[in-house]
Amino acid sequence: MGDFISSVFAFLLSFISTRQVIVNNEANNQATILFAGDVMLGRSVMGEAIDGNNYLYPFEKVKTFLSNADITFVNLENAVIENCPRQYKGSFSFCTTPEIAKGLWESGVDIVSLANNHSGNFGIEGLDETKRHLNNLGIKWVDGTNLEIIEKAGTNFGFLGFNLVYRNLSEEDLKLIAESNNKVDVLIVSPHWGDEYKNMANKFQTETAKVMVELGADLIVGHHPHWVQNYEEYMSRPIYYSLGNFIFDQSWSEETKKGLLVKFTFDGKNIVNREEFNTYTPKIGQPMIQ
Repeated sequence: MGDFISSVFAFLLSFISTRQVIVNNEANNQATILFAGDVMLGRSVMGEAIDGNNYLYPFEKVKTFLSNADITFVNLENAVIENCPRQYKGSFSFCTTPEIAKGLWESGVDIVSLANNHSGNFGIEGLDETKRHLNNLGIKWVDGTNLEIIEKAGTNFGFLGFNLVYRNLSEEDLKLIAESNNKVDVLIVSPHWGDEYKNMANKFQTETAKVMVELGADLIVGHHPHWVQNYEEYMSRPIYYSLGNFIFDQSWSEETKKGLLVKFTFDGKNIVNREEFNTYTPKIGQPMIQ
């Protein structure tokens, strides 16, 4: 009987302690946002998942870590379509199956950018189908035309994405950034830009980042070069020019196997902590945190 009472007391003490932590977090208005780099679930990555009969294959080593953030954001560089053909490394049209894409949701990904040079590889129909599958999974997306807002801990976080690989910001883009700034507490912009396989941002990136900040961007996190690029700040706003590859099958060089995860802790509108985590992909399309 004494052991039973002790067990009940220990449980109640644990519950009270846990509840206290939750109350304190809410009182502090803190929320965490995790950013990862390029995610491509097709080609050899899809092949590994299919051959192993494991649609969670790309996420096995990182899914717990991704799920621990309040909001997790990645750049999704492939269409999601029902009849995705099996592809090989020579292909530059990327797609994956809805089953494999389900791994995004099961790993805690909340929002993706489709504003890149591969999400439309299977035409308007493929892009529309991709959006339908993401909607069905409850994953939000940005495609260069829309603002997505996610509320956490009483703060409205706004997300925009722009594909700037072959163009400058348009008048419509500039207007969208400025108008979005007035609708949210924190505005996050994810541009797809820069020179592939370079570890430093080019002049276009640095100048465009300044324009975005001046229009209201509070945080900029970029993609496309497949290498991790430099970090800097402008008007005290963080700018990550490229987080490199996260899930990809570019196993032909060390730099393309590397990636960077960045986790921000917000207290209301303010960034109170910034953490960086290096990733490495020793096995095709299956990154691990170093």
